[in-house]
Amino acid sequence: MSQDDLTSERTAPTGVPSETTRANRPQTPPRSNGGTLALALLLALIAIVGVGYVAWRQWNLTHISTVALRTTTSLEERVNGMEHALNGAASQDAVLIQRLNDADQVNRSLREELLSQDQRMRDLEEAVGKLSEKTLSGQDAMRLDETESLLRMGAERYTLFHDAQTAAQAYALAGQSLAAVNDNAFGGVRQSIDAEHEALLKSQTADREQLLHAVVQLRNDLPNLPLKPLDEPAANTDNGFWARIHRALFSVIKITRDNGAPVDIADARIARELVALDLAQAQTALIAWDDDACTAALKRADAGLAVQFDAQSPAVQQAREQIVTLGNQLKPAIPVMLGGALSELRNLRAVHALKLESDSMPSSSGKKP
Repeated sequence: MSQDDLTSERTAPTGVPSETTRANRPQTPPRSNGGTLALALLLALIAIVGVGYVAWRQWNLTHISTVALRTTTSLEERVNGMEHALNGAASQDAVLIQRLNDADQVNRSLREELLSQDQRMRDLEEAVGKLSEKTLSGQDAMRLDETESLLRMGAERYTLFHDAQTAAQAYALAGQSLAAVNDNAFGGVRQSIDAEHEALLKSQTADREQLLHAVVQLRNDLPNLPLKPLDEPAANTDNGFWARIHRALFSVIKITRDNGAPVDIADARIARELVALDLAQAQTALIAWDDDACTAALKRADAGLAVQFDAQSPAVQQAREQIVTLGNQLKPAIPVMLGGALSELRNLRAVHALKLESDSMPSSSGKKP
């Protein structure tokens, strides 16, 4: 169909076919014209769908490329950041390695110093051990000298003054001093000291201070003791023949002294001074540890009280009882044989001295070459 035919066909009114159109239009079956149009429409639709698909595919690829580009960009940025971080970590690792190397060097130096300090400490401990041994040996020697001095003083005290109490105290101190010695070889000496100490405790008499206090109390009470009466009545009245003759003659002839007092109690002051002198001698003998002299003085004082003082007075009787008690307390005790522990200590010290000399001889001879 030509263009003119199409134009004339469009200009003609609808429903009225023109003659030219009818004359010039080929006689084709109507079915073939509709199939072509459908085919054309189908092809156009297929083309449109293809173009749309291609456009969608192109748009999708473009979008995917844009997303991929963005993702790639972000990944590149992240990779760059990681590279910077890795570079920083590498630098930090290098710094840490350097620090570790420095710390290792410091540790080595400290280890060497510790080893040197350990050796110094060992040397110092060895020196202190030797010094402590020398100190202990010096202390032991000093304690042994002290023990020997105490034993000797205790024995001399007992020998000279028979002072068992003071001698026992000296032996107790000697035992304490010997107990501080770090040597078990002196255990037998300690047992000997303890045995002699117990013997001294058993043999000691009453406390010397109590005896002195009792004698001083007697001297203080003496001025208050009553003397014997001047006219003392006869204790027993004899009614025999000769007694009656004696009384008859005595009533006719009576001989008296000027003061009418007996000879022994003529002067009360002298009587009191004599007893006081005896008590003073007893006190002096107690101070001098002379028990025999003290006992003799107490006996003279008791005799003076019996002769010159009122025997019926309770105070005089109490004073005489005290004198008798003091005399009983001053009885001589069983003597104690001292000196065994001292001799044993000296012998043991001599043996130890010889042993030390024998031990020191090889060392000194080895040092001479």
